[in-house]
Amino acid sequence: MDAPMRSQDDVAPFTPRRRQVSRRERLTASLPYAVLAPTLFTTFVYIFVFVGWNAYLSVSASTMLPNYRFEGFGAYIDVWSNPRWTTGVRNLVLFGILYIGLSTFFGTVLAIMMDQKVRGENLFRAVFLYPIAISFIVTGTTWQWLLNPSTGLQFFVQSLGWESFRFELLTNRDTAIYAVVLAAVWHASGFVMVMVLAGLRGVDSDLVRAGRIDGAGTVTIYRKIVLPTIWPVMISVLIVLLQFAIKTFDLVLALTHGGPGIATTFPSIFIYDRMFAGGRLAEASAAAIWLLFALLLVLAPFILIARRRARQEAR
Repeated sequence: MDAPMRSQDDVAPFTPRRRQVSRRERLTASLPYAVLAPTLFTTFVYIFVFVGWNAYLSVSASTMLPNYRFEGFGAYIDVWSNPRWTTGVRNLVLFGILYIGLSTFFGTVLAIMMDQKVRGENLFRAVFLYPIAISFIVTGTTWQWLLNPSTGLQFFVQSLGWESFRFELLTNRDTAIYAVVLAAVWHASGFVMVMVLAGLRGVDSDLVRAGRIDGAGTVTIYRKIVLPTIWPVMISVLIVLLQFAIKTFDLVLALTHGGPGIATTFPSIFIYDRMFAGGRLAEASAAAIWLLFALLLVLAPFILIARRRARQEAR
């Protein structure tokens, strides 16, 4: 007997009906965007709107108050003719090199020591991380008290009977910048330690075991195997420290206020003084744009290196 013929409707593929999305599901899906919207809007205003406004002020005739009459780019040239600005730039370069280098070195050494599963690791980690939890104002005030010859270390040692002892790191024009470096490194080393330690704990133990089988020592294993493995963490650390260095303001304000003289002035201190004390709003805005340009110029190589390494690993 022949099989009954099936109609075209009978052999058509089954297409499931689309499920109606309820209002609750739509609200749940849109909740993350609603939560992030205020932050994104505020970030947009503070970064793009204010940067654009600041850029326009830098080419305006503004003095004590904003004056939106176009004046040209003379303020950008006037900034570099001011000795306080050029001194601040030199101080920033010296401070940035020492601050980033020493903080990275000491933080990495502390992380490697903590990675050896020392007893009381949680206590040591909390102690080393504590400085980053306090503000730069508190850090600067504390170190100002410690390094001040009339109240700090020099006063304490002289009170013990060593009258000829001198420790004038903070009051000497030639060494005051190193006092700022000392306080900043103390503040940031714990942060570097925690970041690097987190990276070290994520390294595959088989790599370390293979290095030990090949006869490599602990220093060689960390230098040639472990640390190159956590390069994304190191790049992140360098970027964060670089931003801290360029934006250094409150630490210097509390520790030296740019003194003695202008020995420890920084671009941020120059901008603050020109804007609020000098009544040169256009010049201060131009200096801020120069500082932003320097930040972008220095960050660009790190970003390019990170992307290049990521593409190489993806291949």
